[in-house]
Amino acid sequence: MNDEGAIRRRPRLKQAAAVAAGLAVAGAAVLWWVVTPPAIDDAGRTLPQVAAPDLVARGKYIAELGDCIACHTKAGGQPMAGGRGLETPFGMLYSTNITPDMKTGIGRYSFGAFDRAMRKGVTADGVHMYPAMPYPSYAKMTPDDMYALYVYLLKDVAPVDSPNVPSGIGFPFNQRWTLAFWNQMFLDGHPFIADAAKGEVWNRGAYLVQGLGHCGACHTPRGLGFQELAMTEAEGSGEKFLSGSKVEEWNAVNLRGIGDVDDTVELLKTGQNRFGTVSGSMTEVIHNSTQNFTDADLVAIATYLDSLPSDEPRRPHPAAVADSPAVPDTMFTSRGGLAYAQFCADCHRLNGEGVAKVFPPLGGNPTVSAKDPSTLVHITLTGWATAETQARPRVFTMPGFARLTDDEIAEILSFVRANWGAGAPPVSAAQVKAARATLDPQVDTRPFETPRIADVLREPNAVQLVRGMRLNTETHTLLPKNVGNVLNCSSCHLNAGTVADGSPYVGVSAFFPSYAPRAGREITLEDRINGCFLRSMNGKPLARDGDDMKAMVAYFDWMKRETKPEDKVEGRGVGKVSQQIKPDLENGPKVYASQCAACHGANGEGIKDARGAYVYPPLWGDQSFNIGAGMARTYTAAAFVKRNMPIGMHGGFPLGQGGLTDQEVVDVAEYFSHMPRPDFAPKVNDWPKDKKPADARY
Repeated sequence: MNDEGAIRRRPRLKQAAAVAAGLAVAGAAVLWWVVTPPAIDDAGRTLPQVAAPDLVARGKYIAELGDCIACHTKAGGQPMAGGRGLETPFGMLYSTNITPDMKTGIGRYSFGAFDRAMRKGVTADGVHMYPAMPYPSYAKMTPDDMYALYVYLLKDVAPVDSPNVPSGIGFPFNQRWTLAFWNQMFLDGHPFIADAAKGEVWNRGAYLVQGLGHCGACHTPRGLGFQELAMTEAEGSGEKFLSGSKVEEWNAVNLRGIGDVDDTVELLKTGQNRFGTVSGSMTEVIHNSTQNFTDADLVAIATYLDSLPSDEPRRPHPAAVADSPAVPDTMFTSRGGLAYAQFCADCHRLNGEGVAKVFPPLGGNPTVSAKDPSTLVHITLTGWATAETQARPRVFTMPGFARLTDDEIAEILSFVRANWGAGAPPVSAAQVKAARATLDPQVDTRPFETPRIADVLREPNAVQLVRGMRLNTETHTLLPKNVGNVLNCSSCHLNAGTVADGSPYVGVSAFFPSYAPRAGREITLEDRINGCFLRSMNGKPLARDGDDMKAMVAYFDWMKRETKPEDKVEGRGVGKVSQQIKPDLENGPKVYASQCAACHGANGEGIKDARGAYVYPPLWGDQSFNIGAGMARTYTAAAFVKRNMPIGMHGGFPLGQGGLTDQEVVDVAEYFSHMPRPDFAPKVNDWPKDKKPADARY
């Protein structure tokens, strides 16, 4: 989920190409625009032989304010050398080389030519740019800022000999000269004029938002000529400025009156705040641009945005946020609720609160509450990743859920919006289908078929099955007399036992009774369940004939399906890691600190929410599993980590889990499995007939 998500560049290019097409077809008959590049600007400034360091530094900062590097650097290419492909409905456009190379870049540009390109969208050769280059916004730059940017680009950026790639746009959409008429109708090329009635901070914010930040390019709706309906809040249609816009399959949210200044500053600095995270290309904007802004400029931007009147509810001040969001009443009685509990709650939690600085909350999240659900649907189908910033360098990923059907996604998102969307309308399967057709998301094709817990509602014993599922996901809360720590069954059996290689329950009950080497005898499914309560939960067994045991067994049996004892079940267990790999005792703590501590605490203590309730479990100490648990063995733990931890590392369905190397998982498993934890007195009875595993703790 995101906060201010929007694709910024490709849509602008599509709009610009459409502008050129419309003007060409509308048909100005006479080419009258002839340009002679000026040698110097009106103030007579030229490029200095030696630029003062402070002027260059200022120019670099202005380039960051304008996010120049994002469009003018292709993947794996040299900075500012252009060549980034930008797809439009009429063909490909490619960004230009703005390094000071004399042949292929802007090395021959006078300041006057540069200034005109930035303000009027006309190159030194007299070629009109598409408004994908946000020159209508850059036109508001002060002459001094423009000159500093010019000096920086020509004096501090390394020249790169990289010829510009011709556009792939054909006739009549390639008739750029028609954009002269567009400029006459829609372009105001004058620099920003401060509002004397406003303070210095407000005016600085207005200058940055309207100009260098070009926020309106995505967040302001467009007219018939594909022009932004307003470039400032003071124009005739000023109420449209930054009021939100549909950009491809993203919803660029309303930025007007967005609430607490500190929240906006945190979002632009880190890519996250208490209401959500950015997504789409906005993550790139945060990474390349806004995280580098001074705190004063961030405050100015937030102050200006907050001042703009809006008819949408303001986000609450931190002091006004409810202490404990409740779990929705329909969580376990509706298809959308059960699907949410299965696929979403591990990260966003049953109460929608998320995990602070890791996974975003749903309540108060503008993407969830937006009237247009485009971004919500987009993220669900294709996935999402947090911005990489100096303040939050760890990137967390939400996988795409395109493997779910349109109906299933619509049920989940409608449930989310009904409970945390502040009255936002439901999402239809037709909306999901249309987005899927446009986005063409990748679909995981692994043969493991993830059971849909929502389907238990069709069964005659649905209430019992839901109870069995909840006993897996809320074990220590629902069974406090039987659980001696704060773990749940789903701490090891992910998504209530429905994840491949995450100890899934699929087909498991078909293999019981079966011989257990650790017990030295044949055991039943009830024995196996109670073994987990004694070891992993460090607690007491359930009554074998009690309703809770019956509910858990019924839940297992529901997942058995047509499995027979002789069958091989795809994704069963957690796999294996070679015991030939020897642990690196020095590397284990390093892997833990970088990959595990965010969810399990710096000292293995787990993490809690603001009210002291555990969100993710401790990996050692009195509240963790005891030495009799399978996870206390190095190579069992390593296999689990290999395929399941950390979650949110990549885009794989359903949790983006796993991703460390075999050596890393052995190192970190050796580290945390051998940390202090409760003893297990009956350990003396283990492996009475069979050879004890080499990595057993006793």
